[in-house]
Amino acid sequence: MPFAQLVIGPPGSGKSTYCDGMQQFMGAIERKCSVVNLDPANDRCSYEPAIDVRDLVTIDEIMEQESLGPNGGILYALEELEHNFDWLEQGLKELGDDYVLFDCPGQVELFTSHSSLRNIFFRLQKLGYRLVVVHLTDSIILSRPSLYVSSLLLALRSMLQMDLPHLNVLTKIDNLQNYPNLPFNLDFYTEVQDLHYLLPHLNREQTSGIPGPTSVGVHADIDMDEEEGPTSKFSALNKAIVELVEDFALVGFETLAVEDKKSMMTLLRAIDRAGGYALGGIEGANETVWSMAMQQDAVTMDARDVQERWLDRRDELDEEERKAWENETKDMRDRPEAEMPPAPVRKPEPKAKKSDDEDDEMEDLEEMKQFMQKQKDGGINIVKK
Repeated sequence: MPFAQLVIGPPGSGKSTYCDGMQQFMGAIERKCSVVNLDPANDRCSYEPAIDVRDLVTIDEIMEQESLGPNGGILYALEELEHNFDWLEQGLKELGDDYVLFDCPGQVELFTSHSSLRNIFFRLQKLGYRLVVVHLTDSIILSRPSLYVSSLLLALRSMLQMDLPHLNVLTKIDNLQNYPNLPFNLDFYTEVQDLHYLLPHLNREQTSGIPGPTSVGVHADIDMDEEEGPTSKFSALNKAIVELVEDFALVGFETLAVEDKKSMMTLLRAIDRAGGYALGGIEGANETVWSMAMQQDAVTMDARDVQERWLDRRDELDEEERKAWENETKDMRDRPEAEMPPAPVRKPEPKAKKSDDEDDEMEDLEEMKQFMQKQKDGGINIVKK
């Protein structure tokens, strides 16, 4: 039974970079992985796609022939892929049981309202694929409350539209140091609970351009709050959106720094749990370093660990990691060859037990060799004392 990730997300969220990094990471843990490019506008892949939708249709051809813009061309291309699904099915058959990463286009209409991508996913399910939707979002949304609330609505709408096992991921989490003044710790944003604490910050952001109460020209229709300042005219809408997200109780976020092995390992473990992937299922268990680490239940990294690693103590931990690598490299360089660990030796396979007839034949053959040797030496055995 093949497994697959459906990588979606708005433009700039890092979908292609994620597919490239995840394919390399899976290669390190000896899991066969292929990437399928479903974005007809992705002309600069950082990976080598096993199947490329541009071999079927390209965005330039569609825009020229159908007189469509970029967004309309993407929608038309996905409709073409849906109508020619046999082409995709034939290519997937050649991949066998490889773990597949589907790199999807970034137009949000495709995974919020348009039906073609959803229909393609369901037809993949009918082929036997166990699918997990991985929805990537740039962590820059944490810098402004309005961006964060918009991303919550987008994630919720995508989960309802796709109707599949779904993980929302905050990418580029290693850039958190660029936002040192976040009003809450990272776990508040990833767990998506008690969102009413965000309302005052939303109100402050939306009224930041309004003159203060002592300024000349203050608007008479603006309600004032003694503690929070002017009240936004969107305050009722903000409260309704926050309550909507909390009532569904579906949205939560994982975190990812694509160049950090521990971060990739933690995310892949979460994806495996969501999709029901059994380690080594078809290929058998393997014993590489990262595959063994993947099997350890104790290897976790929650939001507080991420906060400490990338925000609170990033410089300190970067320095510790750099020194550890330097010491390890120095030890390997200075260690004499005699102390180097021996290369693993493959144990010979046990020989099959011989039958009695085979034993007799071997004894007869040995006697014949001894007889021929005596004949050659003249039949006399010379023994030196």
